[in-house]
Amino acid sequence: MESFLLSVHVVAGILFVGPVAVAASLFPRYAPTADAPAGRPAIRDAGTARVLHRITRSYAAMALIVPVVGLVLAMVQGRTTEVWVVVAMVLTAVAGGLLALQVVPAQSSALDRPDDGSQLRRLSMMAGVFNLLWVAVVVLMIVRPGSVQV
Repeated sequence: MESFLLSVHVVAGILFVGPVAVAASLFPRYAPTADAPAGRPAIRDAGTARVLHRITRSYAAMALIVPVVGLVLAMVQGRTTEVWVVVAMVLTAVAGGLLALQVVPAQSSALDRPDDGSQLRRLSMMAGVFNLLWVAVVVLMIVRPGSVQV
């Protein structure tokens, strides 16, 4: 059972969290700005930005399976009180909250009301923080500092 849960946890992380990380990072590059110069070839594409926003939203919902299965796996293994698991769960909650409460709404706002690019710079920073949180979680999953089991 542990092998199955671990496999689902890792594969879901790759298939669902990975696309969210990429789409959230690419969105600011393609989202339209209000001051786009006329006469220059368009490097921003609202259609691409809408697709990236849809990927961010839909894959984020599917990515909920990752912490759910991870928590079940931690319970099955008796690791729910280990520090690395608790820290990973907290970082996952922070990343999920950042995505749901900041990144996705900011993407919608950027599509609905383009500005001079300031909201895109903030959005880019939030996507970077989101990705760094996931890097920290992955490192914790691999290194397992303070683990009482091998």
